[in-house]
Amino acid sequence: MTAILGGGLAGLSSAFYLLKNKAHPVTVFEGSKVVGGWIQSEKRENGVIFELGPRTIRPAGPKGATTLALLEELNLGPKVKPMPVTHPAAKNRLIYVNNKLHTLPVGISGLVRAHPPLSKSVLRYLIHECRAKKVEKEDESLYDFVERRFGEEIAEYIVRPMLCGICAGDAKEISVKFLMAVPFQLEQEHGSVIKGLIKNWLKRRDKSKVVSIPQSNLFFRSKMEHWSVYSLNGGLGELPKTLHEAVSFNPNCEVNLDANCTDIEFQGSSVNLTIKDKKHTFDHLICATSSINLAPLLKKQHPVLADELSKIPFVNVIVINLAFSKKLLKQEAFGFLVPPSQKLPILGVIYDSSCLDLKNETVLTVMMGGRWFDQYFSEKQSESELLDIALNQLKHILGINEKPEAFKVSILRNCIAQYIVGHADRVERIEKYINEKRLPITLVGASYYGVGINDVVSSAMTGVEKLSKKIALEKSSERSNTFRTTF
Repeated sequence: MTAILGGGLAGLSSAFYLLKNKAHPVTVFEGSKVVGGWIQSEKRENGVIFELGPRTIRPAGPKGATTLALLEELNLGPKVKPMPVTHPAAKNRLIYVNNKLHTLPVGISGLVRAHPPLSKSVLRYLIHECRAKKVEKEDESLYDFVERRFGEEIAEYIVRPMLCGICAGDAKEISVKFLMAVPFQLEQEHGSVIKGLIKNWLKRRDKSKVVSIPQSNLFFRSKMEHWSVYSLNGGLGELPKTLHEAVSFNPNCEVNLDANCTDIEFQGSSVNLTIKDKKHTFDHLICATSSINLAPLLKKQHPVLADELSKIPFVNVIVINLAFSKKLLKQEAFGFLVPPSQKLPILGVIYDSSCLDLKNETVLTVMMGGRWFDQYFSEKQSESELLDIALNQLKHILGINEKPEAFKVSILRNCIAQYIVGHADRVERIEKYINEKRLPITLVGASYYGVGINDVVSSAMTGVEKLSKKIALEKSSERSNTFRTTF
């Protein structure tokens, strides 16, 4: 039997893939009273969806294709709501610099002309990159990498706000080797990101280098219809909800809610979990909970492993959902992000009503805190105080003076892992320790392999594939031993 710790997207996806492979019975333990982890969609009385966590998914790449294939297997295709690249919210991405909103440059115009706050055209930054000298590095911050190769303005006005949106983190601390592995590797191998991209493009007909991509009707649709991102009718919470229903329907799976694990003990080739003062024994454990929660459970028996896990930092994010009864936005866009250099308490604002094509109302999500939570906020602040801060920022930046007809204030504590410089090496050391000690545990999820939904689903599928191969080898070995004993 296999236990899965965590009933978020990583845990439920792992259960789904395990049951699909018909490995053996699965038991899921979720510490809270609901599944989904940080993916929570709340439907208001007026039908508006408040997303407490992520709200869109990118269809691109092998990982994007993996998620689309999963959605198709779950029969969620009819609920997929794509946003084509021609949509205003896909074309217009804003940053707030020097008391003004600026549209990020796109298309030919953005390539050849300067657009504030950038003082040069994108083409000139690309030329700068081609001329920049290669520097051999084991790893460095994303900010340092981009500043070195593309210039300070790209690092400050593009990359820093982008990281606020991706992981609520500081680009001056986040690892380029982990988060932007391809550009980093292109410099190390070819001396330049642009030159490396061109060389790879010229070699793209080499079929030996083609990456296998899961095929699905949704994947082909995303290509034919040129999706930028997509969401789900009813909110992204439909994904973990449907996964929960699918695995619960399987007689080989049991999902336990409000089942907090207080201890993990490895004993030979098995693992003991203590849930509500009761010990449960399993052949293997898939840990889909965060590293910050896993570390104390392993500290007694494996302090070295626990120490590595505890060194992955996390941040708190304040999410404030707001609904107004009329149209208030002057420009349709995905939203805006704020570089840390602007010294404001918000990370950015998502224009949900633009993304969802709501005609007669305005729905916004204000994100605050993250890496700068302790700088701007305190644990003692009330929800009403946090709401006032958000509304004041909307008044200052967007000129919105209205009071919302509905709102929700959420403080998501330790919700996003920070992939600081050296993260890839840390994960490698963690995996090496587990393999050398032959511990019956597989790690999946955003603590280790990426913050996006596609990253989480992909990590679950990869983890289950490795575990299934291990189970198959063990069964083969058992049959072989039985054969030798018999004869």
